[in-house]
Amino acid sequence: MMLWETKALSNGFKHIAGVDEAGRGPLAGPVVAAACILPEGIVIEGLDDSKKLAPSKRFEIFQKILSLAEVDYGIGVIDALMIDQINILQATFQAMIAAILALKQRPDYLLVDGNKMPVINIPGKAIIKGDSLSQSIAAASIIAKETRDQLMNLYHEKWPQYGFKQHKGYGTQAHLLAIENYGPCQIHRMSFQPLKSTKIVF
Repeated sequence: MMLWETKALSNGFKHIAGVDEAGRGPLAGPVVAAACILPEGIVIEGLDDSKKLAPSKRFEIFQKILSLAEVDYGIGVIDALMIDQINILQATFQAMIAAILALKQRPDYLLVDGNKMPVINIPGKAIIKGDSLSQSIAAASIIAKETRDQLMNLYHEKWPQYGFKQHKGYGTQAHLLAIENYGPCQIHRMSFQPLKSTKIVF
């Protein structure tokens, strides 16, 4: 999990930020990105791709990451309205850039989960399945996922009929049935099918 960080350090970089997002696929809610700089020498036990961790374990590691004062992290959130305006890929990049800019220190190298880099004047590398191969990306993955889940839990309080607390906005059968019964709400992504086919405009 430290291979890519070690390579960057050996090339003279000092502040290496892992970057990942959560929420590209759901029908509702924001896309959330996180950037995380883990100081050299810190190893957080159990760190892995957030999707591979049980929710209780993921939350435990999330709390552990945030409890370390020397860890620097930033979060970027792009809402459903902006996703509809600029598309999910561009919204993901905007969330990543916002997360990077929210760091206390400017990173000198980025490790980004995926196969494309956001356009930002910082060198780095896009790594496919990076959240399973890099500790700093895995940390960012967990921060992004937990932050987004907490936002969806808040939305559940406002719109309980959709069950956001259970499915976090993903297109489950229960969610699709709720959309059919109640129509979409303000946090639904109207550029995503099947919502795109409805005639409702906010």
